[in-house]
Amino acid sequence: MSSARVNIESSDKSAEIGEDLIFKVVHAFYARVRTDELIGPIFEHAVEDWPSHLDKLCRFWSSVILTSGTYRGQPLQVHLKLQQLDDEHFLRWLGLFQETVEGLCTPGQADIFMNRAERIADSFRFGLATAHGKFASPLRRTRP
Repeated sequence: MSSARVNIESSDKSAEIGEDLIFKVVHAFYARVRTDELIGPIFEHAVEDWPSHLDKLCRFWSSVILTSGTYRGQPLQVHLKLQQLDDEHFLRWLGLFQETVEGLCTPGQADIFMNRAERIADSFRFGLATAHGKFASPLRRTRP
C-alpha cells in the first residue's frame, strides 16, 4: 500500500487518513452494504466481481480523500443504469457509511469521510435527476 496520507488540519493528527484506513473503511462498509435489505440486492445484482470492485472502490476513495489520482472511471455513468435509485437508497447508503466510519475512525477522520460521502451522494442524485428530466435538492441530513 502507498504511504500517501492526508490531513485537512495539519495540527490535528487525529484526522490523518492513509491508504490503510481507506482499505478498512471500504471493505467494512461494503460488507454492510451487501447484507442490507434495501440496497444489498441492488449491489449484488450490479456487481459481478466483488474483489475487483472493492479494489476499484479503494482507488476511488483514495482519489477522493488523498487526491492520489489512482481512480480512472465515470461512476455516474454506471449509476445511471440503476433507475430504481431514489433518496431512500442514498440515505441508507449514507447511514451505513456513517456507521462504518464512526466505528473505524477518529471523529476528525469520520467527518472528512462523511463530508465527501455526502457530496458524492448529492452529486449522483443530481446527475440521476438531470438524466431523467427531474430536479433534486440536496439531501438534508443531520449528523450527530
